Parts: sequence; structure tokens; C-alpha cells
Amino acid sequence: MPSGTLNLGSIELRPVWADSLGAKSFCTLIRTPDVSIVVDPGVAIMHPSFPAPWEMKERWLVEGYDAISEAVVEADVVVITHYHYDHYTDFEESFYRGRLILAKSPNEYINDSQRERALHFFSNLFSMEGLELDEVMEGPADLEIRNPLDEIPHAMSLDYADYTDRKRELLDKGMRWFSKRVERWRGYSRIPEHDGETFRLRFADGREFSFGGTRVRFTRPMFHGVEFSRVGWVVGLVVESAGEKVLYTSDVNGPIIEDYADWIVGEGPEVALIDGPATYTLGYMLNRINLRRAIENLTRIVREAGSDVILLDHHLPREPRFRERLRKVYELAERERVRVITVAEHYGKVPAVLSHAWK
Repeated sequence: MPSGTLNLGSIELRPVWADSLGAKSFCTLIRTPDVSIVVDPGVAIMHPSFPAPWEMKERWLVEGYDAISEAVVEADVVVITHYHYDHYTDFEESFYRGRLILAKSPNEYINDSQRERALHFFSNLFSMEGLELDEVMEGPADLEIRNPLDEIPHAMSLDYADYTDRKRELLDKGMRWFSKRVERWRGYSRIPEHDGETFRLRFADGREFSFGGTRVRFTRPMFHGVEFSRVGWVVGLVVESAGEKVLYTSDVNGPIIEDYADWIVGEGPEVALIDGPATYTLGYMLNRINLRRAIENLTRIVREAGSDVILLDHHLPREPRFRERLRKVYELAERERVRVITVAEHYGKVPAVLSHAWK
């Protein structure tokens, strides 16, 4: 592929790999005069229902891994927004050695499967220092955890009409599940931050990091999709330099939740990397009410965020009807002269799910 670098004054952005290229990923390289950052250096093979032969899926997986490996060489900082394998690699020592790692906390706002993956990952990471993870773990903490619904007042203010009772039932069930999660987090032995010879580690949730004139700001943990999604939590981020901004959502699935769209609009990034709704799960994990919410949020982002380019990818181009399902978004973008494109289209390619070149 060509270099594909987007130049925003003092920021250079290069999408490294994404689902529209044939393997699951949203890896991105962001460079400023102060620092080079690779976000989410992970890649995973496409799901069985993706309309391509298995051998092509395997080929795309290798191509994605190779592209990410080349990008990491350029990075001073590695960001991990959560512990799904399409967002980090466990374990490739060359990805992490000698780098500052800004990672989603593995100690709270995490589900069981991601906690297990995090334990394995950090065990490998600390082994680069000749340390056993058990040697460095800290004792449990008496955490004060906010009610997560208090952090999404816009979403909580919605009128769901005939769906209101069912929505209230789901939120009540979610709060009961969340309360049990909090007790688990309070009982966890805690993985610590680290300053060592082979790597440095900071947990990013809700924090800001400065590198010269560059600021990297992370959100507090956000639901991975709809409210109380059992899939877990993620952190999004904004990289800002000389007044220019790049925003990366991680996995907010649309965004479905209105407050996350508020965040994007409020930031007003020149370029936004947004993971679209997972339309390939429609009728299974995604219902039509939440798809409609995602479409309305995306149209508002197109209309109000003031972005020049929105790279709408990851989750979305996993089934061939994604453009049809989001027709309202694409038509508005054309009228507003906002480039809403997949990463494949950024590189002048047809999204893999729509391509016949491999058939």
C-alpha cells in the first residue's frame, strides 16, 4: 500500500490496518514533532460468516500483522485501549521493548475474559524485566466507583416510547451486574504501573499525558457498545498538537451512546477514527433501536463536529450491506462535504467485504 499519511499541520496520521482491509483491527500511527504513537497494535482473523474464503482471511491476517509490525518500529509510545486481540498483540516482545505503554487499566472496569487476557499479557510484559507478575502485584484496593449511568446523562434522558419499560428493565439488570463486578474489582490483586529498563507502563483511564507540545488525553472507561455491554469497557483518546486534533474512539460501536457522540462533537477533531455499529450482528447483539441511535449519533457528528475526514471502519465493514444500512449518514456526509470513508477507501481500495478481486 502507499504511505497513506494524512497531514494535519503538526500531526501526521497513518491508518495502519482496519477491518475494511480484510482482518479485524483499528491500528493507527500518529506522529507529532514530539512523539510517535501507535494505537492498538493488534489484528485478528475475520469471523466465519465474513464472505471470503478462509485462505484469504488468513492472508489478510498475515498482511495486517506485517503492516502493524512495521508501524510499531516507528513508535515511542504504544496505546492499548482494551484487551481484545484485535487491539493488542500478546505477545510480541519487539512491540513493547523500550517503549512507554499507555494501557487501559486491567484492575477495574473490566470483564472476566479481558482480565484473564490482561493477566497473561502483563505476565509476559514483566518477564522482559526478569520479574514474575506475582512478585510485583499489589494488594486489593477499596475502590470508590461511580454510578456509570451518572456519566451518560444525555442517554439517560431519552424517551424510548413503547420501549421505555423494557429499557428500564435492562438498565436495572445491568446495574445489578455492575455491582457484582465492582465487588470483584475490589477483591483483585492489582497489576502496578512500572518504570524499568525494558519498558514503562502507565494506566491511561481518564488521564492526560504530555510530550513536549503534544497532549494525549484519554476518556474515562466507556461501555463497549450499549449500556452495560457484557463485552467490557474501553478508553478513547485525543491527540492534540498545535491546535490540531485526532480522535480515536476504540470500540463504542457507533457510537450507540449519545454522550460519546457529545464527546466527539465537543472535541471537534480534524480527523476522527470511529468504529461504526456492528451491523453484522443485527438481530443478535445489535437491535434496531440501538442501530437507529448509532445512525442518529453519526449524523450529528457529521453535521456538528467540523471534521474534515471521518475514518468510519472497524466493526462496520464486516458485512456487505453496511452502506445501505447507514445510507442516511453517507448521504448527509456528501451534502456536508465531509469525507466519511473506510480505511480501504483511504488507500484507494474497495473494502474487502465488497471486493470481488479475490473471488
